[in-house]
Amino acid sequence: MRQLFLYVGTIILSGCTVIGIRNSEEAAHRVLYEEGNIQIRQYEEALIALTKTQGDYKKSGNLAFERLAGYIFGKNQSKEKIEMTTPVLEKNQSEKIAMTVPVYQQEIKETWTMTFVLPSKYTLETIPEPLDKNVEIKTLPGKKVAVIKYAGFISTQKIEAKALTLQTWLEENDYKAISEPYSAAYDPPWTIPFFRRNEVHIEIE
Repeated sequence: MRQLFLYVGTIILSGCTVIGIRNSEEAAHRVLYEEGNIQIRQYEEALIALTKTQGDYKKSGNLAFERLAGYIFGKNQSKEKIEMTTPVLEKNQSEKIAMTVPVYQQEIKETWTMTFVLPSKYTLETIPEPLDKNVEIKTLPGKKVAVIKYAGFISTQKIEAKALTLQTWLEENDYKAISEPYSAAYDPPWTIPFFRRNEVHIEIE
């Protein structure tokens, strides 16, 4: 599998704790089916901020994260302060946008795309415009997704193994995959590995 995945330090998931208690808003969805650590979910339409980078996946991932973190912490046109989940990070005369989980990252043909799902209270008309031209705001259509959950550290080897398990399960249960696997991270680096929530997602028909 040529897909590479990177868990960039999600330090701005400040609503999380060392034992995996999460207060951040989560992307809206409903569970259609569940079997062990596998779920079929229907995600609602969502507003996202994304950026694309190329090159070495670690360096490009850090660059992508820096861009998106800069946007939600004030590098936008609004310059208006709003509260986010604790702890509140402040920057004078800037709008701080609470991020929702998960944070997605996927590499396609050596181009990395990192996505932050934005809080549901925003619309395309009300979301602050990024000052960085490399950050895009888009509407992500609703989608049906197969998910496999796991704890512990994230590594490319582990993600590829979980993706293979999920792909095999989909084939055995007559589901048709319509996307490559991608990684979803819910917890910051300080969370104890046993309590971390990690997932691999595959979109299905």
